[in-house]
Amino acid sequence: MRSPPVVLTIAGSDSSCGAGVQADLKAISAMGGFGLNALTSVVSETPGIVSQVRLMDADFIADQMRVLFDGFPIAAAKTGMLGGKEQVLAVTQTWRQRGHGRIPLVVDPVMVATSGGRLLADEAVRTLIEELLPLATLITPNMDEARVLWDREVATLEDMAACARELSARFGTSVLVKGGHLSGEAADVLCHEGTLSWHTAPRTAGVHTHGTGCTFSAAIATCLARGLTVPEAVAEAKPFVSRAIAQHFTWQSAEAGVVHALNHLQQTRA
Repeated sequence: MRSPPVVLTIAGSDSSCGAGVQADLKAISAMGGFGLNALTSVVSETPGIVSQVRLMDADFIADQMRVLFDGFPIAAAKTGMLGGKEQVLAVTQTWRQRGHGRIPLVVDPVMVATSGGRLLADEAVRTLIEELLPLATLITPNMDEARVLWDREVATLEDMAACARELSARFGTSVLVKGGHLSGEAADVLCHEGTLSWHTAPRTAGVHTHGTGCTFSAAIATCLARGLTVPEAVAEAKPFVSRAIAQHFTWQSAEAGVVHALNHLQQTRA
């Protein structure tokens, strides 16, 4: 049996396993990769609330990355929640030493959880922008994150397109602005090498979960590890994450009421 490409996720652990490295590893497996993780944090959360966050020491994050690079032929990587300035610098410095220039890197600039909890300290945002984003192959901000990076409101499809084009030129990388907060179809716009392309899917209403950004970026990274181009990777990952939402799991909890979770590994194709 041919061994799958190895994909590294550098992100936080989610105790509910719907987002973070747990969602990443499921997505990597589903898309045909073998997942590794370097933990940046441990988060106590459910789809409805972020309770507590514990950041990993910067040297421990760097050591995880070094050990994994020494032990596996990593074919692509992605970042998710990083935490603080020290953690962002640890990831950036280690990536420059071990991966930059030869391995695709997808940066999901996680700043705020779906529930509204802050996942990136204010002092770390500038470090992320100045140090990590220029190293990325692809940046995947949602509309809220795009607004922070662009320093302007992102409220329409036209805003999304202009934002993607300008951020791509600014950072010298591909940019995918995700329009999950708009009404109508779930529309995302990719700027790759100066060309815009739209990736759309039917919107599934009434789903209250988290981890879609994690899942999408991990799926894209896995497609890049398999040798696809950025546009091809986005085109293949988009329907996967849309199915994960549409075919979500549902439970009834005495404490929380109805609980939803993305379906990464038991999807059926229409």
